[in-house]
Amino acid sequence: MATSRTSAAPPVAASQAASVAEAGLGLRERKKRRTRQAIRQAAYRLIGEQGYEQTTVEQIAEAAEVSPSTVFRYFATKEDIILTDEYDPVLEQAILDRPADEPPLVALREAVVTSLRLLYDEFRPEFVLRMQLVREVPALRAQMHESMDQNVELLCGVLSERTGRPKDDFELRVVVGAIFGALTQVLFEWVDREPECDLVETVDRALEVLERGLTL
Repeated sequence: MATSRTSAAPPVAASQAASVAEAGLGLRERKKRRTRQAIRQAAYRLIGEQGYEQTTVEQIAEAAEVSPSTVFRYFATKEDIILTDEYDPVLEQAILDRPADEPPLVALREAVVTSLRLLYDEFRPEFVLRMQLVREVPALRAQMHESMDQNVELLCGVLSERTGRPKDDFELRVVVGAIFGALTQVLFEWVDREPECDLVETVDRALEVLERGLTL
């Protein structure tokens, strides 16, 4: 199996984005979030230096100054360290905070684009590395598809509240599937063309296509 290595710089926390992600959290939850972030940043740094396959959980734990058991308390697998982040609750709340009479796809587009603009400085380096690794590591690609199921359920729940449809409504799930298909294409397009491709503008464009009704 080929060594997976990236030359990009490790993610650097941005205080504004961290404040948004931690808003409303108690001290215990803020500490947990910072531990998760320290583990992720240690993982990205080590993988950038020596490759994905050569980086062990034990090495990540040592670099993050925690025990291997602590790593596994926060992340079930090494793949989860790479594929999870702190932004889903931020995006979920942003959608719920949109005006109640706003059409669901308009609310989604506005919430996602606004949140991305606010979180972009912290979001960008981590996601560049993540998508590079997903391109290179089969185990990460497989795990990403499994993780997407959880995100689909999250968004189905949010849009269920806004539309009054049950979470298992067929049309609702088709729309959510289309949204995640579009966003996946956006991420690969962005990482292939970064830095000249602007992620926020590309996400906005993709959601506009869905909003107008998939016409060509």
